[in-house]
Parts: sequence; structure tokens; C-alpha cells
Amino acid sequence: MLPKTDWVRTRVMLDRRVEPFDWQRWFGRVAPRVLDLGCGNGLYLVSSALRRSTHDHLGVELVPPALRLASLRAGQRGLSHCKFAWGDATEFVVSRCPSASVDEVHLYHPQPYYDAAKLDRRQLAPHTLLAIWRVLVPGGLFVFQTDNPAYWKWTGEHAPQLFEWSEHAEPWPDAPAGRTLREIRARAQGLAIFRAVARRRELDAGEADARAARMSAPTFDANKFGAGRFRPGKRSARPRDR
Repeated sequence: MLPKTDWVRTRVMLDRRVEPFDWQRWFGRVAPRVLDLGCGNGLYLVSSALRRSTHDHLGVELVPPALRLASLRAGQRGLSHCKFAWGDATEFVVSRCPSASVDEVHLYHPQPYYDAAKLDRRQLAPHTLLAIWRVLVPGGLFVFQTDNPAYWKWTGEHAPQLFEWSEHAEPWPDAPAGRTLREIRARAQGLAIFRAVARRRELDAGEADARAARMSAPTFDANKFGAGRFRPGKRSARPRDR
């Protein structure tokens, strides 16, 4: 942590009007870009920014306390290339993030929703997968992680339509104990962690649209496969403990 005089501002303000996000305006340069959808308290993104000063990092988070902590962590370390925006991460990737503007998209432990009346709130759905494909540069990476077996099964059945899907069984080398607080807590409870690194398939836009249109909605039962055994308190649409 740096002396307070060396802290930097790391908050990004999204306009109320939905318009394309100007990466160069906020970061002041052109560099490889990392986008974390629902970044929680910023544990992964700050760690990545400390290791990769050559990359610009943006986290989008809807829960204010988590966002404040993430922004503070980055600011205290002088990470001007790591910024955070308050907002809905799905809306950001679907409606605000320009096409072919991001090198990596990360999504860790999206809320599975156990209540059947809330299934339409699930973050990862066909239109979100298509949006992630759209915003990635050719050859860009989509990193996904969950501790919910049903969510993992649905994603593994659908994401390969748009991405070259590769499961990553072992802990991440850069964070053996866990990239997020949710992962750390889940592992402490004995839950399996499901990880994948997927590379964007080279498809024309029409073919990508058609593939997404054929996908089924994420209406799976999140309680299947023992997924409901561990629910650490109430979890919001964008969990704070990511």
C-alpha cells in the first residue's frame, strides 16, 4: 500500500444514457483490456493489475459496498490502470461495451438463483454469451468459474458454440488459494470449483447470432447435483464476496 499522497482515483462513471464505453478516454492509452463482469470486492482484478501493468483492467459491479472496497484497494496501490464502474455488468457487456474492444472477459461465480421465480435474473444466458463473444477481439479469452454444478453443466453445453472451451481443473497458478473470496470460502466448505478458459471462435456475426438463437435458456435447477448444500448467507444479484 502506498502513502496516501500517492493514491489514485479508480472510479469510472457510466452515463445514464446508454452509449459506447470510451476505453481510451478513461485509461488514457491503448493497451490490452481485461473486463471483469460482477467483480465483487476486486480481489482478482487488483491482483491481475499488480501483475500486469501493461493491461487496462475494468470491473463492473452493482453492489456499492463491494465496489467501494474494490476501488479503494486499487487506489491505495496506485493502480491507475485498474478502474471500477458501478452498474449492471450484463447491461454493460450487452449494451455499452464496443465490439472487438476487449482481450479478456472474466466471470466468476455468477449468482445461480435457487428460486424458480428468479431464473430470468441469471447473468449468463444466450444473449450474454453472444455479447461476450462480440466484445472480444479475435482470439480473445473468456474465463468462467462457478461452484454450482448445474450452472457449470449448462455453460459447458452452450458456450462451446461460440468459444473453444477448455476446462481448467486445477487452481489458478497465479492464485493457488483462490482468485475470489467466494472461491476461497467454497473450497473451505469442500465444494468443487469448476473453471474454464475459452477462446473466441472466429465466426461471422450472422453465424454467431444464429448459434445463440438456438441455445436454450438457463432454466436449470440450481439445486441439482447437491448444488444447494452451501449457501453462505443471502447473496445478491452480484455477490459481494467475489
